[in-house]
Amino acid sequence: MAGNPHLARLRKTCLALPGVEEKEAWGAPTFRVRGKLFAHYRNDHHGDGRIAAWCKALPEQQLDWVDADPERFFVPPYVGPSGWVGVRLDRKPDWSLLAEILEDGYRLVAPRRLLQELDER
Repeated sequence: MAGNPHLARLRKTCLALPGVEEKEAWGAPTFRVRGKLFAHYRNDHHGDGRIAAWCKALPEQQLDWVDADPERFFVPPYVGPSGWVGVRLDRKPDWSLLAEILEDGYRLVAPRRLLQELDER
């Protein structure tokens, strides 16, 4: 995955959040805070043809995004029933919106001290 601009941008966005670590799991990069997962990078997951980020979200947010733009957003397998949203990176992603989605997912799992650190920036 060296030289992959989608992964590089996702990595930069995630690692800019306090306390985030990258860990390979299930054959792909994942992003965690204190061991709690909030984002995955997926490239053609089980042959689905998508380059995507799977982001932790609330179920109502997931539905809003998927309903508003099903070409860019989707319900990912496995984690979708928990509210996670898939964001296609191969469809001219809105990186500002993706950064907001990633931060929202981060806020769902990060400890209070790291949230305070983020809010003080």
